[in-house]
Amino acid sequence: MLNWNDLIKFTSHGNPTPPNRVVKTDAEWEAQLTAEEYYVTRQKGTERAHSSEMCNLFEAGKYACKCCKTPLFDSTTKFQSGTGWPSFTQPIAIENVAYHKDVSYGMIRIECVCNVCDAHLGHVFPDGPPPGGLRYCINAVSIEKIKE
Repeated sequence: MLNWNDLIKFTSHGNPTPPNRVVKTDAEWEAQLTAEEYYVTRQKGTERAHSSEMCNLFEAGKYACKCCKTPLFDSTTKFQSGTGWPSFTQPIAIENVAYHKDVSYGMIRIECVCNVCDAHLGHVFPDGPPPGGLRYCINAVSIEKIKE
């Protein structure tokens, strides 16, 4: 189980090796994604809080990267944070998510991205529930529910 200290180490010493890599041109990503998906995932944007019904979706299943379909989160780690974005406590696999120090907007945060295609997902905070204490605050347009 990952904790805040693990994420600090990743931002300072490098991320886990991804299981594979998906690389596309900006034009290819633009053709594949909606304007909002492209803005959030490829340009590190943020969707408006409470703009997605996914915040209140707690059906069993997995969530994958919108860009490359890599499985990222499981519904068993999803919780209601009240922040306006879907929140998770852990990724499905350590190697599927990468972490970067983000000093934008006068804050120091940890950005999380898909480790396979570098899609911006959101940020991770140390105020989640026990036992790991992490809150992955994820843009709903960055992920999709996998049909099983």
